[in-house]
Amino acid sequence: MKQETIDMVLKFRDDRNWRQFHNPKDLAISVSLEAAELLEVFQWSADDLICENKREKIKEELADVVNYCILMADACGLDLDEIVQAKVKRNSEKYPVELAYGNKSKYTELKKEKA
Repeated sequence: MKQETIDMVLKFRDDRNWRQFHNPKDLAISVSLEAAELLEVFQWSADDLICENKREKIKEELADVVNYCILMADACGLDLDEIVQAKVKRNSEKYPVELAYGNKSKYTELKKEKA
């Protein structure tokens, strides 16, 4: 994510003096609530895999989730690039291509399936 985008989210917060309300607990709750709103886009839909007619609502809710994640990282003093890159590295170790390619199993099951 561009630093410019992160700065825009933080400026929006700071311009309104909302930092005082953004503690890790409440931000974690907000991430979860916004993620639930994203999930709600698909609730009761017969065709869960098609999102074309839901794109605008998905964009709106996904942006809310990302914005709260930015605020959470800031409140906790975390660098988003650093933590995402570290997580991808850990996941690549848990899900090596030769075992995980085209396989949706959890990493704890991959080696058992290949054995």
